[in-house]
Amino acid sequence: MDSIASVLPMLAPFLMVVGIVWVKSHAKLEEKRIAATAENSAEKAAQYASRITEMEDRIRVLERIVTDGGYNVASQIEALRDTRRVEHQLEAPEPKERV
Repeated sequence: MDSIASVLPMLAPFLMVVGIVWVKSHAKLEEKRIAATAENSAEKAAQYASRITEMEDRIRVLERIVTDGGYNVASQIEALRDTRRVEHQLEAPEPKERV
């Protein structure tokens, strides 16, 4: 026990230097991790902002459709469906007779 107590004061400066180096390298590594996380977060935030802008534009279009006589949209859609049915019937080949 007496030998450890006599060696410890001689090792104290060495242990302090090792501790300081470890703390500084750990701090630098943590700063890099935080910077990478911040960059990733900023990129995602920009993507979300872009997507929100696109959705706002689509909502504006839908609002304009509804307020600019959009109530007859259902009848216009049905008219298009009727037109497509007629076109489909005109393009469809007539069934062949079985012998």
